[in-house]
Amino acid sequence: MKLTKEQRITLHGFNNLTKSLSFNMYDICYTRTASERKAYLAYIDEQYNADRLTNILKAVADIIGAHVLNIAKQDYDPQGASVTLLVSEGPVAGAPNESFDESPGPLPETVLAHLDKSHITVHTYPEYHPDEGISTFRADIDVSTCGEISPLKALNYMIHSFDTDIMTMDYRVRGFTRDINGHKLFIDHEISSIQSYIPDHVIGQYDMIDVNVYQENIFHTKCKLKKFELNDYLFGYTKDTLSEREQAEITASLKAEMDEIFYGKNMYD
Repeated sequence: MKLTKEQRITLHGFNNLTKSLSFNMYDICYTRTASERKAYLAYIDEQYNADRLTNILKAVADIIGAHVLNIAKQDYDPQGASVTLLVSEGPVAGAPNESFDESPGPLPETVLAHLDKSHITVHTYPEYHPDEGISTFRADIDVSTCGEISPLKALNYMIHSFDTDIMTMDYRVRGFTRDINGHKLFIDHEISSIQSYIPDHVIGQYDMIDVNVYQENIFHTKCKLKKFELNDYLFGYTKDTLSEREQAEITASLKAEMDEIFYGKNMYD
């Protein structure tokens, strides 16, 4: 059921379908010492503090045409941050309405958030391995909307807002709405894969796996960065300061961490 803007089905009452997108990103780093680990966590806390995360969520709201009602934000001690936006279903006048188009969304240069029944949240989770020098930062963004507006249009922007090694994305449509004849509609747009909303040049950078349950309107995609350059994972120094053996050991440790996150299981114990 692919509907153009001209072919939209006339509904009986309000479109009460709930569309939920969960976007999780992971940044991996190797920190040799306690001081390096502390410095990395401080960097992450500064890079992804509550104020910057709020700006990201405001841009998300603008892209999907939502109206911001309230913002709650918090930086935590010793690390981490959370932001929640309560938003209303639009579409806001003048906002792009492309809910029926399988394509990546825009990358706005400015934020114009006009942000009643929906929400956008982000939580961050910095953590580290107690023995092996691995530090991992995770950010979870959840966008839940009611009605026509689609959170998928904000996916491209979210990907570009984070420097990420691994991404997992889940999209689900819940509930049903009715047309004027009382016929139930459990989804109001066609979707084959979350990948349809990711630009080709981004897809080319990642190994990707899809797990889709079409009859339940559940879509899952996970991505792992293909290119590995050790210098990108060292904090405060370069691989030239390491012996070849150290480089090999750190590379193996980092790749094992990424594999376990990507496949969702412990593989190297």
